[in-house]
Amino acid sequence: MKKRYQVVIVGGGPVGVALAVDLGLRGISCALVERRNDIQRIPKGQNLTQRSVEHFYFWGIADELRAARILPPEYPMNGIIAHRDLVSDYWYAPPLREIVNKYYFEDNERLPQYQTEKVLRARMEQIHCVDSRFGWSGETVEQNDDGVTVTIAEQDGTGRETIEADYLVGCDGSHSTIREQIGITRGGSDFDQLMVLAVFRSSDFNEGTKRFPERSTYRIMHEDLKGYWQFFGRIDLEDGWFFHAPIPPDTTKDNFDFHGLLQKAAGFDFACAFDYVGFWDMRIAVAETYQIGRVFIAGDAAHSHPPYGGYGLNNGLEDVANLGWKLAAMLDGWGGEALLESYGEERHPVFKETGEDFIAGRIRTDRDFFERYSPDRDRAEFERAWKEEHQTTFAPRVLTYEPQYEGSSIIFGPDGGKSGAHGSHNFLARPGHHLPPQKLSSGRNIFEELGEGFTLLAFDADPRAAEAFEEAAGNLNIPLKTITDSQTGGREEYNAKLILVRPDQYVVWTGDKAPDDAAAVMAKIVGTVTP
Repeated sequence: MKKRYQVVIVGGGPVGVALAVDLGLRGISCALVERRNDIQRIPKGQNLTQRSVEHFYFWGIADELRAARILPPEYPMNGIIAHRDLVSDYWYAPPLREIVNKYYFEDNERLPQYQTEKVLRARMEQIHCVDSRFGWSGETVEQNDDGVTVTIAEQDGTGRETIEADYLVGCDGSHSTIREQIGITRGGSDFDQLMVLAVFRSSDFNEGTKRFPERSTYRIMHEDLKGYWQFFGRIDLEDGWFFHAPIPPDTTKDNFDFHGLLQKAAGFDFACAFDYVGFWDMRIAVAETYQIGRVFIAGDAAHSHPPYGGYGLNNGLEDVANLGWKLAAMLDGWGGEALLESYGEERHPVFKETGEDFIAGRIRTDRDFFERYSPDRDRAEFERAWKEEHQTTFAPRVLTYEPQYEGSSIIFGPDGGKSGAHGSHNFLARPGHHLPPQKLSSGRNIFEELGEGFTLLAFDADPRAAEAFEEAAGNLNIPLKTITDSQTGGREEYNAKLILVRPDQYVVWTGDKAPDDAAAVMAKIVGTVTP
């Protein structure tokens, strides 16, 4: 007899396990299928945004995540930008993601991805309705109106099984078998550039960075790199480091002097021992759609790009936060098909802009800068531009990276609103945007009081408005929690007396009085037809 679940997740990296955790905490039965038994100890995906750490808070493991940090808690997470090498006179230490901490309930964090995965796996094992199948891989997928059938195979054995589910989510990476099985194509920018990831140990290199203030990352910008980075990242305070850099297309592990490349980028000689050398291609790829029927894709299966800025893992975790509650709503009977369709509708434009504007755009900007300015041609002009142009571009990019869903069909956004990665950080409660945190008069943060379903914030509002929403939610079986308070004490910055927040902490509707038809509002935000 075939085992049946509500959701099967193929791919047990951080995104797949996070989705299993999110769904499991909502009481949804899941099977997680992952070909690897062990977590790869490669220090990628280190930079977690404030938004990502919020997810860990709602999964009940924010403290465990921070405790898994390798660098000391007080160690700076931002970095150094240097011209040509690390002995250059031209360098600066820009403020980065920490400048938007106040707009989120949690501060950003930095730790190797394998530590993040360890925390997620431990949480998943605590959830009784999630079955994990490590050492197995998804092979074939079939679907009909009633569900999905997945054939899985044992990686180091002869075992084969068939699993049935209501829905399937492929979180199986950039070479996703699930995506190929259901026929989703990808497009994007291919830079035709091979890159190396080297993990090494060197106390000498550690000593060489002491000319700088304490930092976690060191980027080298050079005119010969055509906008690409050479990038050193600190793993620990002893001697652990990783390094990314462009290399010739015919490079192999045996025909290239990686030690020499590291020393050239550093600008000084040092001894080192390599723990790992691997290669990846510089490209940005985005799936044309994130859903076909009952099958969805998330994380790198849906979008992949260079490991610049930590956008990959963070976007994957946001996929989870967006899709998880929508699948649960559908399976629990209060969500409609339009709610599931909104997953791709909301997430696709966010990553498309992330790839084109915040990654490829940064490469183009840096390439153009170093083609125009050089200390060898005109030192005075270069020094002026380095200070007035290059150093002023990093912080604004952080401030304008604010993924939002203003154009979503299930959100009451502004007329002509478009979803995407571009936005602004402020404390207004705006439909389509993340709810900024504020304290309640009780002293607790609003994020500590949000419900598992929808939440209505009512600040000095007519009680009949809340009653209208509560009646409409009750008739549609939509979980709704109402929080009442005064509009003072910082909450006036929301600029709205009534704020409707969905389970992923995005605002869907605001107003100062009850809408003419609260039932129609509630029906739209869950993708159903007004009764």
